[in-house]
Amino acid sequence: MTDVTESSPRARTRTRLPAAERRASILAAATEVFSETGYQRGKVSDIAKRVGVSEPVVFQNFGSKAALYRATLDHAVESVSALLHQAADTGRPVPEVLTSFLDPAHMDRFHRPGAHGFLFADATALAHDPDLGQALRQVHQHLADMLAGLLDRGRSAGDIRQDVDPHTAAWWLVSLLAGRSFRAAVVPDRDTVEAELTDLALRALLSRGNEGNEGNGGNGGNGGNEEP
Repeated sequence: MTDVTESSPRARTRTRLPAAERRASILAAATEVFSETGYQRGKVSDIAKRVGVSEPVVFQNFGSKAALYRATLDHAVESVSALLHQAADTGRPVPEVLTSFLDPAHMDRFHRPGAHGFLFADATALAHDPDLGQALRQVHQHLADMLAGLLDRGRSAGDIRQDVDPHTAAWWLVSLLAGRSFRAAVVPDRDTVEAELTDLALRALLSRGNEGNEGNGGNGGNGGNEEP
């Protein structure tokens, strides 16, 4: 993550990372900073400090703070997508994967500062920003496409209802996630409501043979971790 320097009697020599590694290290540091503070409070100087480079090096690699934020969000969606699909690749049914991911306790961890969900919530709040809005809407489209792909896998396996359109259902789930901050602010007995909303969403997606099995995932397996 940081440049390696060695002391010598004459000078300190900085070891240059290959371009791809440098870009990856900046992206990793930006993910940490933006998921802890959000876009508006996140500082490029803090990102540069974590990598061990100057601010101009960050801008040379990503062009602007906004471009770096968009890249961070794309990276976060790809990470979540990989984890969900990897869980399904191990043989876990899609309803079980979704149950674990959408479990309210997991969602609380997923949306806390420092986690990917915090980034997505931050992006939702910035959707109407003139400089970021269009790009952030594309990020949410990417998130919906990822969930649609997972739902389509479940439908092909007979676990998700055949009459459910994967893309429409995916946007329903994205909307469910995006509304968490609103519900946290206004809904009494939020924990109960979140559990019931999650159960309602899952039962509406399941094929008849899987109704009543959506609670089996719980917090077990990969889905119960901070990342899905």
